[in-house]
Amino acid sequence: MEKLYLDHSPIAYYINETANKEWLVFIHAAFVDHRMFEKQFEYFAGKYNLMAIDILGHGNSLRAKKGDGIEKMSDWIDRIFQKHNISAAHFVGVSLGSVFIQDFANKYASKVLSLACFGGYDINHFDMKRQKANSKGQMKMMLKALFSVKWFAKANKKISAYTEEAKTAFYNMNIGFKKSSFRYMTGLNKLVNKYPKKERKYELIVGCGEHDIPAEIEIVNEWAEYEHCDKIIFKGAGHCVNMDVPQEFNISLEKFLQKCQNEGQ
Repeated sequence: MEKLYLDHSPIAYYINETANKEWLVFIHAAFVDHRMFEKQFEYFAGKYNLMAIDILGHGNSLRAKKGDGIEKMSDWIDRIFQKHNISAAHFVGVSLGSVFIQDFANKYASKVLSLACFGGYDINHFDMKRQKANSKGQMKMMLKALFSVKWFAKANKKISAYTEEAKTAFYNMNIGFKKSSFRYMTGLNKLVNKYPKKERKYELIVGCGEHDIPAEIEIVNEWAEYEHCDKIIFKGAGHCVNMDVPQEFNISLEKFLQKCQNEGQ
């Protein structure tokens, strides 16, 4: 994957444009970076043109200027599309990444071929009581980071991954997250319940791991029911399903993408 920077922005992104086919865009979970998709890059190379984007404050997206906020992610993604003449793409988001691909779809629906959201929630139909409970949990975790990033990363890997291999990989990325980047996370509230729900003109799949927290499994089941969309609860996986069970994840995602292509013909 070639590392690039978007001009006049803090955003770093990575592309593999060798497939001469449709684009597949990945956006990662909180506190890690694009490397969480390494197994997906290997699997889908040559099948799709690939792109991964480091969220503001994560990975190499650190060159922020005054006024840069996480709520600008969708506009930055659109500028990347313009730079590379990408008319539309399939999007895959895990946890926090699912928030940004939905926000992009809210603003640029014509540029979305499909959405695959794992470990996330519907940002246009989110229960505020759940949001408050979720915020309290996040604050407790962030307080740990103020004392020690290592302490924070050790606690975070336990709720973010299920297998030992995935926990280690998550920890090794999380340990590089900078305390100063927490300030960007407050902008997430500006993306939730901002747009009214409307009929999607693209395919959607939602999912999580069977070992994710009960609230997330409940959210995914409800989301799939009222959207009448595809759903997967991955066995042997926790929150970051693509890291816990990469082979099962890759095969399931590929089947979904093929379904999208067949229905689009």
